[in-house]
Amino acid sequence: MHVTVYGIPEKPAAIIFDIDGTLYTNEEYIQNQIDSQIRRFAETRGLEGLKARNMIFSYRDEWAKLNGGKRPSLGNVLKDLGVPISETVEWRKELIHPERYLSADKKLAETLAVLAASYKLLCLTNNPVSVGRKTLTALGADPFFSGVIGLDTCGISKPDIKIFDLAAKQASVSVDSCISIGDRYDIDIAVPLEMGMGGILVDSVRDVYKLPDVLEIR
Repeated sequence: MHVTVYGIPEKPAAIIFDIDGTLYTNEEYIQNQIDSQIRRFAETRGLEGLKARNMIFSYRDEWAKLNGGKRPSLGNVLKDLGVPISETVEWRKELIHPERYLSADKKLAETLAVLAASYKLLCLTNNPVSVGRKTLTALGADPFFSGVIGLDTCGISKPDIKIFDLAAKQASVSVDSCISIGDRYDIDIAVPLEMGMGGILVDSVRDVYKLPDVLEIR
């Protein structure tokens, strides 16, 4: 576990957090989100489960080869395979239940309270806003975030530049005063860096606990 800092603005004003795999660490829940969507893809497209899984992961691997090793989000893979984002949103609302896997994290709440005293905090998630909010509520983290931008906010999946730009606008701050924090470089960090944001890559929620020290908040 470690924190990788790719840049911190001279005068940071807002932190844009990823949710899944960043604000909590629960591999079973992460895998359930992926598996449940692959099963639904197979069901709705009349495919055998293993064939559907192979189709999705083969497409992701080929896309990465053509794009310098960058890996697309599951939402974008499904979109390219013919599943509209609007349909993916409905699948996720029905299939994903954070309250079954997550519970309040006192240490996370303490950390976010420290960060929220110095910065505006927002979340960007490739889940619908309702799922993002349920996740924050289950973790006891919801009160610290001024907004959640999700897959259904504008029908765009990370790492599209538009969704990061929207986060800065929603926070009423300049792009170059934002820090994007997440657990996947290609999805959460690469595009923000290209935009002029700061970026911090974490391996788990335990790395999030370190952020007040990383950002030298006293």
